[in-house]
Amino acid sequence: MVYFVYLIKSISPHTNKTYVGYTNNLKRRLKFHNSNKGAKSTRGLKWKIIYKKKFLDKSKAMSYEYFLKNNRSLRKRIISN
Repeated sequence: MVYFVYLIKSISPHTNKTYVGYTNNLKRRLKFHNSNKGAKSTRGLKWKIIYKKKFLDKSKAMSYEYFLKNNRSLRKRIISN
């Protein structure tokens, strides 16, 4: 199975927020975030995917998700590109 680590950015007015997660279905996951059924911290906002990375192993995807969530400088570089 294929997994993706993704970085989404809020496109709602007056909000500058990002979120990192992992999934095996990017389209469905983004739809959940945009319909207030995603992670609690993403509810009430609209989102777009600004970065994704593909993994063939769930544990590697989870490890990279943890790394990206905790590496603010890397997230800032991704956002600024």
